[in-house]
Amino acid sequence: MQLYTERLLLRDITLDDQQDIFNYRSDAEANKFQGWIPETLEDVKNFIQRNSKEFNQPESWYQLLITDKETKAVIGDIGVHFIGEENVQAEFGITINTSFQGKGYASEAIKAVIGHLFNDLHKHRITASVDPDNTPSIQLMERIGLRKEGHFVKSLFWKNNWVDDVIYAVLREEWPAK
Repeated sequence: MQLYTERLLLRDITLDDQQDIFNYRSDAEANKFQGWIPETLEDVKNFIQRNSKEFNQPESWYQLLITDKETKAVIGDIGVHFIGEENVQAEFGITINTSFQGKGYASEAIKAVIGHLFNDLHKHRITASVDPDNTPSIQLMERIGLRKEGHFVKSLFWKNNWVDDVIYAVLREEWPAK
């Protein structure tokens, strides 16, 4: 799987990427809103090996690496969860290396993925789950045209606590956002 944007190449993750992924994913403070923070390279290797082997499989997560098209630098990753047996909805999550944040890479990558999901795979609805304390991610969702659909109070048991969850979404007929 490969998607190209003006500056980016979104591609399959390989075992050769494990050190780069570990470098930005293992920073616990930078990734405090993430569900997975590897402690060792072996954790990253297992993560890569568990990645679904085929994009667009019902009830699977598929992780794409976000790289600079010119320099090949690893910028981050974006995961897509194909929801339900009917496979007409998807959810995404994104992680950007702190040294690449604030440069528009997340917006560019998400727009490419959403465009592919709607235009090529004909998905009906795309969602994202955001921690209400993650202000930069909330601003990102709104900037790229997702709508806040709900704020669920203490609906997720995460890191041994009940936490709130904010859901953002967009329908195919609403994309691209005006």
